[in-house]
Amino acid sequence: MEELGRRAARGAGVTVAGQVARVVVQMLSVVVLARLLTPSDYGVIAMVLVVVGVGEVVRDLGLSTAAVRTRTLTEAQRSILFWANALIGATLMTALVVGAPLVGAIFGRDDVVPVARLVAVVFLLNGLAAQLRADLQRRLRFGSLAAVDVGSQVTGAVVAIVLAVGGAGVGALAAQQVTQSFVVLVACAALCRWVPSRPRRGVPMGELWRFGGSLAASQIAVYIGNNVDALVIGTRLGPTALGLYDRAYRLVMTPVSQVRSPTTTIALPVLSRLVEEPERLRRYLVRAQLALAYPVMIGAAMLVGTAGSATEVLLGDGWDGAAPLVRFMATSALLQTLAYVCYWVYLVFGLSSLLLRYTLVTVALKVVLVVVGSTWGVVGVAAAYTLAHTLEWPLSLVWLSRHAPIPGRRLAVGALHILGVGAVVALGAHVGTLLVDGPAWLALLVGLAAGTVLLVAALVLAPIRRDAADVVDVVRAALVRRR
Repeated sequence: MEELGRRAARGAGVTVAGQVARVVVQMLSVVVLARLLTPSDYGVIAMVLVVVGVGEVVRDLGLSTAAVRTRTLTEAQRSILFWANALIGATLMTALVVGAPLVGAIFGRDDVVPVARLVAVVFLLNGLAAQLRADLQRRLRFGSLAAVDVGSQVTGAVVAIVLAVGGAGVGALAAQQVTQSFVVLVACAALCRWVPSRPRRGVPMGELWRFGGSLAASQIAVYIGNNVDALVIGTRLGPTALGLYDRAYRLVMTPVSQVRSPTTTIALPVLSRLVEEPERLRRYLVRAQLALAYPVMIGAAMLVGTAGSATEVLLGDGWDGAAPLVRFMATSALLQTLAYVCYWVYLVFGLSSLLLRYTLVTVALKVVLVVVGSTWGVVGVAAAYTLAHTLEWPLSLVWLSRHAPIPGRRLAVGALHILGVGAVVALGAHVGTLLVDGPAWLALLVGLAAGTVLLVAALVLAPIRRDAADVVDVVRAALVRRR
């Protein structure tokens, strides 16, 4: 178990370093491409990706997670999972190529059709790569996964920028998606050096299919809930409004997702080994929430406070109106992150059917709120999206506490500490920007400085100092290599 802890810590360090690199690459590409492309271009690609995202969940069918969490996976089972993902990917690619005119008709945009057909190949590429990535994750090869992810992001960004400079428009964004998936496939295949065998009958697959199917159903529901805002804006308010909303969303959620997503890569195989040690698992969850949510809180609070200056500096001209959207998105990002450890518990304990029921309830709530919010335009949608996550976070704790040994009270107290510090930092950053009557970059710097001062001042409080000590311990463990 001690060796597992050391490997997890080293894996966390490598993964964090890789994610920092990915965030830098993605933010640079956002800054550059926002000056080369229009909100309408981003609106068109966002329309396509709404459809592609649903297909991606279906394409994986929860089989990657099923492969990672199972304690034993035979060669025959692995091969069947590979061919299943590949077949689903090929089927979805064909369906999108043929059905692209229908996607265009739904959004009322003919220019969506060629973009959808180009991006369709992503289904096949990702289907072929799914079990290769799962194998690297099972073997705790986090350094390899980080290198693959960073390399694909860099390559995709370079291709998109070159094409955008050449006047490719939205085609540059479509090429970026395809390039990233292609690089991931080639790199994972080179690292795994595995050739799947022909599928055979009589291989025990029932548990893998059941877990994957339930998880996929809940993931589809989550995706619909997370993207109903884009669907409503695209169909009711048009591509320019959707492009504006999408850039605000990506500006906030891209770095946050790069922090959150890889933590599951580390947490799932590690926590799966602790299901028979409930008290130790509880301690891991409490510290994991602090270590994950405090960094997200700092970034989110700074964005809430400096949204006006930050959007002007990062996105440039032509993106007026993004600031209020960024404030709502940053708040949503923090609330989502607070509930993220609950997602790990569902997976670790195999509670995929329970997760599905919970997800259906929260998605229904979000759909109703977003549809109602759209009456007040794109800002109304953003506000509704944030309200939905505000309600979902406490619901997730109550729901899961009845079915799994989670430290609900300790998680809630830790979350309240995080939210309280975040509110103070956001207020300080906002006041700092108001003190500057000058260029946006100067107001941004002053706001960030003011927020930082209040963040440090919060350490006067003993509970916040204890939280900070726990976060430092987790970070130190991640950075210390085995001697």
